Amino acid sequence: ATFSSFLHYLKGPEGMLILLAAAMPLGFATWMTLLNNFSIERANFTALEIGTLQSLREIPGFLTFTFAFVLLFIGEQKFAYLSLLLMGVGVAITGIFSSVMGLYITTVLMSIGFHYYETVRNSLTMQLTNKADAPVVYGYQMSAGAVSSLVVFAMIFLLYRQLSVDYIAIYMLGGGATIAIVAYCMFYYPIFKAKQAQHKKIILRRRYWLYYALTFMGGARRQIFVVFAGFLMVEKFGYDVANIASLHFFNNMLNIWLPPYIGKFIQKFGERSALLFEYTGLIVIFISYAFVNEGWVAIALYILDHLFFSFAIAISTYFQKIADPKDIASSAGVAFSINHIAAVIIPISFGALWLISPAYVFLSGAAMATISLGLAFLVPRHPMPADVAIEKTAP
Repeated sequence: ATFSSFLHYLKGPEGMLILLAAAMPLGFATWMTLLNNFSIERANFTALEIGTLQSLREIPGFLTFTFAFVLLFIGEQKFAYLSLLLMGVGVAITGIFSSVMGLYITTVLMSIGFHYYETVRNSLTMQLTNKADAPVVYGYQMSAGAVSSLVVFAMIFLLYRQLSVDYIAIYMLGGGATIAIVAYCMFYYPIFKAKQAQHKKIILRRRYWLYYALTFMGGARRQIFVVFAGFLMVEKFGYDVANIASLHFFNNMLNIWLPPYIGKFIQKFGERSALLFEYTGLIVIFISYAFVNEGWVAIALYILDHLFFSFAIAISTYFQKIADPKDIASSAGVAFSINHIAAVIIPISFGALWLISPAYVFLSGAAMATISLGLAFLVPRHPMPADVAIEKTAP
């Protein structure tokens, strides 16, 4: 039944969004997987250069609040295509520019396309998908991305490890695959029209404060996983590159089939229940990280931690239900900028905290998950645009 519903979506705007979601990791996962080896072997990076590069990569995430102004000049669907093409080009040419400055420039180019695409993808999904189907469509997008990531891992293993293909060719193949799928979508799909024209200015509304808060906390939670959970695996338990790659492979295998079912869970039980479940689980996981001493337990926590990401769908579908339809595009850009505040604050501050005690980092993560749980209790059981109850509870 799930596969039948997937086929049902392919010819409409949902299918276009699913294909674009599959296109993005073909380029981005290629870039990310090769980055450390390429930067050290070809560009002679030290920790200083790689830290600078990662900071530069996050800067475009702050700029996505300008998304509404871009709509003055180009429609959202065309901008989604343009953003992914820019990302694909940035990845494809990375191998050619193997100097420090060259890698900085191609990273920023790739990152601009990536961050604007993620913003417009979220906006288009909320506008072009009906509210009842949105959680499942988000789930299918995550599944498509997981399939593409697995394809990239297999491609790199085969080409680099087995056939000794050069970095330049692999980067071009990954970026070129993204470009090819975007080109297919451009010629196959018509321009889909949203029901409401979007505001062409920055929108910050008091009524959306809870959405902004959940989005910020979601960004902080992601950094705990991306930066510190993996670091724990290496530093405390001595897992090597092959072990970590195997974990990513397994997580992506699970993400092929699980997100659509989580979407159906949200569809049936609502955003409030999904978020309460997620944050309760994260409190347990983060506290467990702080005191885990067995490697197999750490692996189980890492897998569960990754699976809980799919429940973040509920934040977007909650906003879709409460928002004025004309606010969606601008608010998507603002929310993505808010999400990236944590991307700068958490790694630096918690990195210093890690030097005192790694347990403090994860206990702080548990405290942040507790704050998120409190916010989740404020999500209405049946969100709707006219619902002003939460506005009265705003600070």
